[in-house]
Amino acid sequence: MTELPTPPQRKLNFLPTSANFKLLEPLGVGTVGVVYRAESPDISEPVAVKLLHPTIAHDENIVDRFQREIVIMERLNHPHIVRNYGGGMMDGQYFYAMQLLESGTLKDRIKKFGPLPWPQAAAFAAQIASALQHAHNHGIIHRDLKTSNLFFNKEGKLLLGDFGIARDTHDADITGVGITVGTYAYMSPEQICGDKEITGKADLYSLGCVMMEMLTGQPPFMGANFAQVWGQHLNDKPPGIRERGIECPEWLEKIVLQLLEKDPERRPFNARAVQGNLKDHLIEEFGPDLSHLTRDLPPLEDVQSPESPSSSRIVFVILLLAALVAAAVVLGK
Repeated sequence: MTELPTPPQRKLNFLPTSANFKLLEPLGVGTVGVVYRAESPDISEPVAVKLLHPTIAHDENIVDRFQREIVIMERLNHPHIVRNYGGGMMDGQYFYAMQLLESGTLKDRIKKFGPLPWPQAAAFAAQIASALQHAHNHGIIHRDLKTSNLFFNKEGKLLLGDFGIARDTHDADITGVGITVGTYAYMSPEQICGDKEITGKADLYSLGCVMMEMLTGQPPFMGANFAQVWGQHLNDKPPGIRERGIECPEWLEKIVLQLLEKDPERRPFNARAVQGNLKDHLIEEFGPDLSHLTRDLPPLEDVQSPESPSSSRIVFVILLLAALVAAAVVLGK
């Protein structure tokens, strides 16, 4: 097992914020970075600090991706997006800080409890659509929306994280034309084909995959390898939901299948339209207060022994480190 390094005994002044952060225990270590728990007198919630190893600071590809993610996150401020607390460079080491979420991911919850009841799935989908619209309004296309990048806070709300391969439409796309980025079970056909003009409609396709997984327990297309799954994304009709005996209103299945259209122009106009459609139907059925649909979620932590580290914390840290590894792979092409 790799030994975790001792955290530096100093405070960090995070740029561009004026908040002071003190590094506490390390939460995880990878080949490209270390994630620490941190605290600040200026912030009332736990913070995760991602530090880039000085040994790879000379790798322009990784550093460019790291810096771009900081810049992207600085532009986003939304209740359903993981909060960013700034980043910069100190003593030759790049870093940034973000909200630390320890209540697990949507993937964790589906794996443990199975498919979600349709009202809950629809309510969470509206939250995700709201986050996507905010990102799209700021010129950011996530490109890697999936259930393991959706984190629960203590109130049971979903927050979108990991913008490590996001595309900034205000800047040149450093991944280049013809390069495929994303997670194959959730990728839109245009991402698979490496299309030059990837728009927010690609995120809507991924949202359809996430909604299918919430309702059925798995993404729409499964296969033994990525080539099989890509072929299904490109050519196959997505499976129905209601025909499998799953309780789901016709209007909700229609939304999911429209999101999964192969042609981006046949998908909903934007994420706001999806959010509005979902909320209109939910309000008609349950009234204007929808908060009860996502409250009182059963805890994930009860499968952990008191001596064991939280699995949700481990997942969070792995995803932070994996984002840097993915960046190295993508940019190394």
